[in-house]
Amino acid sequence: MMVSLKREREDEVDDDDNEETGKLSSKVRRGRVVEDKRSRHCPYLDTINRSVLDFDFEKLCSISLSHINVYACLICGKYFQGRGLKSHAYTHSVQFTHHVFLNLNTLKFYCLPDNYEIIDSSLEDITYVLKPTFTKQHIAGLDKQGKLYRAYDGTTYLPGIVGLNNIKANDYANVVLQAFCNVPPLRNFFLEEENYKGIRRPPGDIMFLLVQRFGELMRKLWNPRNFKAHVSPHEMLQAVVLCSKKNFQITKQGDAVDFMTWFLNALHGALGGTKKKPSILTKVFQGSMRIFTKKLPHPDLMPEEKEALLVTEEYQEQMSESTFLFLTLDLPTAPLYKDEKEQLIIPQVPLFNILAKFNGNTEKEYKTYKENFLKRFQLTKLPPYLVFCIKRFTKNNFFVEKNPTIVNFPITNVDLREYLTEEAQVSEKNTTYDLVANIVHDGKPTEGAYRIHVLHHGTGKWYEMQDLQVIDILPQMITLSEAYIQIWKRQERDVTNNHAAV
Repeated sequence: MMVSLKREREDEVDDDDNEETGKLSSKVRRGRVVEDKRSRHCPYLDTINRSVLDFDFEKLCSISLSHINVYACLICGKYFQGRGLKSHAYTHSVQFTHHVFLNLNTLKFYCLPDNYEIIDSSLEDITYVLKPTFTKQHIAGLDKQGKLYRAYDGTTYLPGIVGLNNIKANDYANVVLQAFCNVPPLRNFFLEEENYKGIRRPPGDIMFLLVQRFGELMRKLWNPRNFKAHVSPHEMLQAVVLCSKKNFQITKQGDAVDFMTWFLNALHGALGGTKKKPSILTKVFQGSMRIFTKKLPHPDLMPEEKEALLVTEEYQEQMSESTFLFLTLDLPTAPLYKDEKEQLIIPQVPLFNILAKFNGNTEKEYKTYKENFLKRFQLTKLPPYLVFCIKRFTKNNFFVEKNPTIVNFPITNVDLREYLTEEAQVSEKNTTYDLVANIVHDGKPTEGAYRIHVLHHGTGKWYEMQDLQVIDILPQMITLSEAYIQIWKRQERDVTNNHAAV
């Protein structure tokens, strides 16, 4: 009696060790003995419904909510645990006569309730959608062609230029993820799982989940064999909620710059990066600058007291070196007056005006709780990809205010040489950048929405993505938007050859 109970219990879960060794084991099925480990063709393959298959969501059983031994029913698309006798998948197969299941971990197919493995090459497209893989040759050619691919649902799409579901209020995260997925060196690193599979993390460290989920999302966005022309970032965002300790949520609108700042630093740390040890993120985005800081006397002091303090060592200008992953550009204060038609004037400012912050001469006052400082900045090293954050929002104790100033910028050939120190101007060969991604915030500070403009490197065309909507856009339309985050790519051609050609 004890033996039969034990046998029945084993039937409820998978014996994956035996699966791997391929040993035949006999199990009791409805009073008869069958060889359930023998692989064979299945007569029910034509019942598979690829249009309902969606592997973007969390891999857990729809009944028990367990993550262990989860199987996808390929007829209705639902997830169930186990395949043994009395398991949820087994019960589902008997109750609804759905016979073909996929183990979401081992990527093996099974026919239930007979419980044998199915080996059939016609199922490869399903495993590829669940877990896309990329060869080095495939990755090397991604930016050299602009071929449209047809999804299983009949829609055509460009890999990489793919809409992301807005589950409720996660467009602030979607645009940042889409921007990073279109930065070629970052994309190439995450498309190949071998690049980060072997990174050692401390026991119990959950942050590496960010790396895994971002890699999975990257591969889905660039998959040329998708069943549908959009992707849900559900698993990626769940990792964000968990790893950020709920600072960033799916159901509550967030700030794209805040999210990007956290995501860059969290991903850098999860990849084993430190201040001294680089990661792919610091290799792609990190530059350096000099910061000149001068302490100011308290404004309430008498003039002679101020003069006396200014000659002391404490009030002399100090220089420090600092690295950066992005540069914050300050907008001039928006006018409060209305024009003759009683409409607010939307001011415009050239990009180079707000870049003057980094020319080494422009001083800006910074206030802390007790002290005031004058600071000026000058760049010493430019990264391969330069990120600008245009400071549109000012926050105080009562409300968030948005500056609607339009920044006028060229799409290509932005030369940053004049913002470098003299030594850096000699050492830096290429200082000219082209825009590759432009994140826009529309509407009110707390109720607005995000969209992104992305350059497709293979075709040279620009596309606008807002959640699931993807349309092509003229480059001159990009400059009319309220740009919030921009990613610029350094031109790779040799400056000397370039001048020679001119």
